Formats: sequence, C-alpha cells, structure tokens
Amino acid sequence: MIRFYNGRVLEGGAVTQNEVWTDGARIAYVGPAKEEMPAFERQIDLNGDLLMPGFKNAHTHSGMTFLRSMADDLPLQDWLFRQVFPREARLTPERLVAFSKVAFLEYLANGITACFDMYYYTDDFVRLAKDWGFRAVLCDALSANNDWSEVYRSYEKYNRYDPLVSYQLGFHAEYTASVDMLKYLSKAAHELKAPVWSHNSETKAEVEGCIERHGVTPTKLFDELGLFDYGGGGYHCVWMTDEDIEIFRKRGLYAVLNACSNGKLASGIPPIRRFIEAGVNLAVGTDGPASNNALDMFREMYLINILSKLDEGDASAGDPALILEAAVGGGARAMGLSDCDRIAEGKQADLIVIDLHRPNMRPEHNIVKNLVYSGNPGNVLMTVIAGKVRYEKGAFFVGEDAESVYREAERLTRQIMAET
Repeated sequence: MIRFYNGRVLEGGAVTQNEVWTDGARIAYVGPAKEEMPAFERQIDLNGDLLMPGFKNAHTHSGMTFLRSMADDLPLQDWLFRQVFPREARLTPERLVAFSKVAFLEYLANGITACFDMYYYTDDFVRLAKDWGFRAVLCDALSANNDWSEVYRSYEKYNRYDPLVSYQLGFHAEYTASVDMLKYLSKAAHELKAPVWSHNSETKAEVEGCIERHGVTPTKLFDELGLFDYGGGGYHCVWMTDEDIEIFRKRGLYAVLNACSNGKLASGIPPIRRFIEAGVNLAVGTDGPASNNALDMFREMYLINILSKLDEGDASAGDPALILEAAVGGGARAMGLSDCDRIAEGKQADLIVIDLHRPNMRPEHNIVKNLVYSGNPGNVLMTVIAGKVRYEKGAFFVGEDAESVYREAERLTRQIMAET
C-alpha cells in the first residue's frame, strides 16, 4: 500500500486536500486523514504538490520515434507517402520495440499513464507494455491490402492478454480503405458489439477526396455503413460539417483532438467550440512523434485552447477545465478504460504528482488553468501505473537503463536511414 498525503488532489474538476491510499493496482481510500491507519509500504509526503489522474494519450503511433525531426515541414500527403511509408517499410519487430521503448520513457516522464496506439507488430508491442508495466490500448490500422480477418483474432487475443493491455477495432483511414473492407469491419463491429476508430477528416483534401469517391464525407460514409453503431470515434476531426458533428453527438462518438500535429502539418484547426456546444465527447492525443514531434499532453492542452481562440477570433473561447478533463477522463473513457478516468475508491491507481513549487505554477490563482496554460513535463515528479511507481524525479523504474535504450534506438535508426 502507498499513502499520498499533505498535498492537493484533483478529484473531478475540484482540487481537494484529501489523502489517497492505494492497495495493489487500485485506489483504496480517498478522504481526510484517519487516526488508525494500515501498514503502508510507502508514505509519500506531497508537501503541497498535486496528485491527479495520469494523462491518457488517446491517439499515437509510439514506434514512430525513429522518424522524429527526420521529415519535417512537409504537407501531410507528401510527408506520409514520400517520407514515412518508405521508411516504415524497413521496420522489424526488433526495431519497433526499440523505438517504442523511447516513446514509453517519454510518456512516463510526461505524466502519461496510457496510450491508444495505432501501429505495427502488436505482439512485440504488447509484450513490451506488459514487461515495462505500461498501460496500452491497441487500435488496428487496417487497410484494404491487409488480411481483414485478423481483427477477430486480435480482438480475442489482446483483450485477454494482460490487465494492462486491451484492443479496439480500427482502420487507418478512408483513403487507404475500400468499401468492401469497411463493410467487413462493420460486420465485425456488430458481431463483437465493439466500437470502431480511424483517422477522420484530418485534412481538407481527405474530405474532398472522399466526397469525390463516395458522394459523402468520411463521417457520413462510416455512419451509413454501420461502423459507429457501437460507438468509437475519430482522430483529428478537423474538417467536420455540421452533419458530421451531429452524427458524433447522436452516436456518442469521441473526437480526439491533436492540435500540435494538425498545426505542424498545416492540416487546420478542429471546430472545438462547435464540438463543445453540440455536446460531443472529447479526448486528447499527441499523434506520433514524427508529426508532432513531442509526446507532450501539456502542449496539446495549451494549443487546443489557444487555437480555439484564434479560430473563433474570441479570447473567451476555449475551456481549460473541459480540455484538462478531456486529456484525463475523456481519453480514458474513449479508450475503454473507464476505471482509469478519475481518482476515486476502486479506480485504477494510475496517478501522477505535479510539482506546484516550480515558478511556472505560481501564484495559485487557479491550479487547473495553471496546468493547461503554464504546465509542462518538467512539473511531473512521479508517474504511477496500476499502483507501481514507474517514474520518479528523473529516474525510470522499468527494468532497463534509459541511456542504453537511447543508444540502441539511435543504432537502429541509422540502419534504417542507410537502407532508404
């Protein structure tokens, strides 16, 4: 058992001065100090700092760390088809694991306790997540030239693999799919009663191309094919019509916001105010480290709010408390991690400690707004997943030395660059 005391706790949208105790993987107690207490394995004096749920990175491609800062400053289609896809073709399981380790270290140092990962070599990826004690939700990146039947095997296999690992149905995007593939995936979603995810309306060209091919937007196409009958959502959701937004609201879908990637690739600004006014569920993701280039949820939250103001021409646009909740609880619920969405008894002990003694967090007029507008990964003192400390004050507790991880990733990156 671990006791967190003498600090602040983010419970829902409120900041309290309660204690939090963990017992194994779960939160055992939230409330004031008690006279009689059990024997704790460790007691952590927060010294006024903030305990909060970990961030949930609701869209990423972890293994893309090898492409960080390699193919920058290009529009999406050129970046993807001329730079990324040719080099991804050189990936192997060994290389994928090495590059994902770098991402996991970055997640932990940045207060991210779970990722919604859409990438390759899933057997090797989930083995790494289990071995390192990191929470990972897999999302398939199915495309027209794949073996579609794999989704059934993956669904059964990875949802039974380990408590830290789960799987959701997904496909890459409309422009890499076929109608037959989408119908097949819809059939699987109905048989499994499962949500479906994909990149959706990331660029104007993507939406225009879909309308040329099918006469409707991607969201409308997916809805007509029954892909959203059991929920799910889309990554990016930048070029959304009013009808698209209404489909998301009606179906209870999640729009996963990726402000940094969309800005860096000049894809556009998502209609955040329209999402909020319509009551669309929101989550936050970084996208991959090749298009962002950081795996930093603080920066995402900041940009989501700032870009919303610029897009609307209204300084009152944006809602820091709502976007913070999207980055924590919204992401958890989108990923199927409903027991990781907040600090409460019985919930998973996926927690982070935020240093409130750094100058960027003072004065404390509003801690929530400080987190969104002023916070950065340097404020993360500790990251706990399933009740186990995996990062603390610059040290990682994953069973491997960080420097050796970096060296191996650099070696394998140089190999790929020499081969392409």
